[in-house]
Amino acid sequence: MAPPECSLLILTVVLSTALVGSSVVSVSSLAKSSQLMSVEQELDAARTAIRRAARRHGDLARRGEGNASTASGWFDAGVENALLASVYRNPAAFHRSYTEMEKRFKVYVYEEGEPPIVHAGPCKNIYTIEGRFIEQLELTAPDDVGCVRTSDPAKAHAFFLPLSVTQMVQFAYVPNTYDKTPLHEIVSDYVRVVASRHPFWNRSAGADHFMLSCHDWGPEASRGHPGLYANGIRALCNANTSEGFRPGKDVSIPEINLYDGDTPAQLLAPGPASRPVLAFFAGRRHGPVRDLLLRHWKGRDPDAFPVFEHGHGDDDDQLDYYAFMRRSRFCLCPSGFEVASPRVVEAILAECVPVVVADGYALPFADVLRWEAFSVAVPVAEIPRLREVLERIPATEVERLRKGVRLVKRHFMLHQPPERLDMFHMILHSVWLRRLNLRIMDH
Repeated sequence: MAPPECSLLILTVVLSTALVGSSVVSVSSLAKSSQLMSVEQELDAARTAIRRAARRHGDLARRGEGNASTASGWFDAGVENALLASVYRNPAAFHRSYTEMEKRFKVYVYEEGEPPIVHAGPCKNIYTIEGRFIEQLELTAPDDVGCVRTSDPAKAHAFFLPLSVTQMVQFAYVPNTYDKTPLHEIVSDYVRVVASRHPFWNRSAGADHFMLSCHDWGPEASRGHPGLYANGIRALCNANTSEGFRPGKDVSIPEINLYDGDTPAQLLAPGPASRPVLAFFAGRRHGPVRDLLLRHWKGRDPDAFPVFEHGHGDDDDQLDYYAFMRRSRFCLCPSGFEVASPRVVEAILAECVPVVVADGYALPFADVLRWEAFSVAVPVAEIPRLREVLERIPATEVERLRKGVRLVKRHFMLHQPPERLDMFHMILHSVWLRRLNLRIMDH
């Protein structure tokens, strides 16, 4: 953690660099109107195509003619139509929306600002997705065929603010003060800079701009600019509806903890057939939900229902955390101090049914995925009955849930470079849907 005087210096340098040579980009009203119409026409064409696919799927389903996902190779060979229909809200609409995104969607990344607070982020900790998303988007060569990034802002459907809240906390926050003013000021100044140099923020009042943060304070940092908080698309791990997260406008993103930057090898291996353990949890008393879980279930049945107060990844930790996940039918994913938990992604990668123990958590990719088809939701108040709830789920239902987990696993994996349908692209797809202002309805 940088000392306060260093933090202030870094903050000054970052903002000063952003302001150097600032000037409003001049765009004639005629050209601007023409480009805007082009972008809006593309969005309209995509909406029309997606609605047509959704209607066709609905017509086929009503006639009993099965699933209309249409794309060869889109889903794994041999996947049952009934499973697709149970896991995806509308497989045909999702397929069409995703392919329209691949064909049309363009994102402009603002160049203002300097690392470490802008254009950089963490790639080897619990906030990994923050750094990896910024890195992958900026490493992409703009304007290549099939590339989402564009160097021409007039062609962009969305504008990315490449701020890292995690880096703000590391370099500008004064430890133990709980004073988030420096975060607010960085966000406010950055938006002010891009709005003064480009016409695009003011054109939409920020509605086609997005930020991404996996830090607990991401939502709070976004309050630094009223327009960003009220109108912008906030892609957040801490997607708590009781704290201002709006699922129709904002984007919930998965939290993933990569200690060395790579997905652990244990989670990439095929899942074992035998799962003798009912449910598993290991973690610290990180917030009131976990405290309640540990008070009720810690040490009560280490063989069938192991609940440990314990960290994984510690040098003195003898617990084989991922081995327990791979031996368990259910993996408990309670909230910490905030609603998101990296255990959700870890469970899915281990092909263990995640049990989301949280209140107010807007789950990632819920625009297209039915979480009830591959997870179990347990309100915090039901923690004392947790084992009973899980034991009452029939074996056939557990197997159905596990099939759902295996089907969605690809959406929760990070690749370098990114691959089709992986976490990076699913986040982009969530932003794309908000730009379309379109909801993929259940079939």
